[in-house]
Amino acid sequence: MTQVAVIGAAGLSGLELIRMLTRHPGVALTTVTSGKYAGQPVADVFPELEGCSLTFQRHDAPLSGCQVVFLAVPNQASLEAAPRLMEQGLRVIDLSGVFRLRDPEVFKAFYKLPHPPPALMAQAVFGLPEAFRAQLAQARLVANPGCYPTGALLGLLPLGELARDLASPPIIDAKSGVSGAGGRVEDDSTSFHTVYENFKAYKVFSHQHLPEIAQYFSDLTPYQAGKQGDVIFTPHLLPVFRGILSTIYLRFQRAVSKEELRARYQAFAQKEPFVRLLPEGDGAELRMAQHTNRCVISLHGDPTGKNWVVLTAIDNLLKGASGQAVQNMNLMLGLEETAGLL
Repeated sequence: MTQVAVIGAAGLSGLELIRMLTRHPGVALTTVTSGKYAGQPVADVFPELEGCSLTFQRHDAPLSGCQVVFLAVPNQASLEAAPRLMEQGLRVIDLSGVFRLRDPEVFKAFYKLPHPPPALMAQAVFGLPEAFRAQLAQARLVANPGCYPTGALLGLLPLGELARDLASPPIIDAKSGVSGAGGRVEDDSTSFHTVYENFKAYKVFSHQHLPEIAQYFSDLTPYQAGKQGDVIFTPHLLPVFRGILSTIYLRFQRAVSKEELRARYQAFAQKEPFVRLLPEGDGAELRMAQHTNRCVISLHGDPTGKNWVVLTAIDNLLKGASGQAVQNMNLMLGLEETAGLL
């Protein structure tokens, strides 16, 4: 059985990884690390994981026997750790954002870090299975997508050739629970007293997931930002713990019938184990996706057929992070893609 490790296992994404990997039928979780809890049993730190017999190790703990490592640490730490782990022959699934963007200048502007070396970036596969399934099977380094880009891209990619007919840029109005914005470290923007009875936008035109959405929307469809305009993305913070609801506004140059649009989305959903297209008239809601690896989609058009709204709902900690990471691991190891996932 394949042995796997989680570096940074005490954060929200790491906690979800422990939960899934300890019950996964095809792998054995043998090492979990934490800078804060090294030396403490996992079940003592997280009583909800009562059956877990592992103890948190230091981040530099030996990984002998492991074949796959999940990096669930901050961006700077991933930038330093990934090359070292790959030199040891390990396959790396990185949940940070450091291997997602190709353009060094864009990366520096949004992440305020030096761009990874070109040789390393050339090995990175963007971990969106719905677009890169074949490449993931051979990947040594997987750049797990951001939560907002996952919800946005799964709402946009089914357009296919219709992306060429957009009269204006997609507008992505996305709302996330606080676990997508603050993780375990609360500050004034994500603390309970700030989000309770409140609702706000944040990082307008400066969120690091904006260029990620734009890059892969242009890569995977005929959409041309230089001709049709730059994608507009605004994240909002909801007073809930988990889930992202993305409202995507589309305006076409011509009328697009509901039959034409639904046929494209239905064809996409039918071949994807974790994508659900709702019946006509239903609307995607957070509760339809929370605690699952699903992306739930609904389509809504006006009488002209030129204006459409696509709603997507995901769990930011699962399909938006750890669940997708496990889905990627399954593909890398030749396991059933849905193994260990709901």
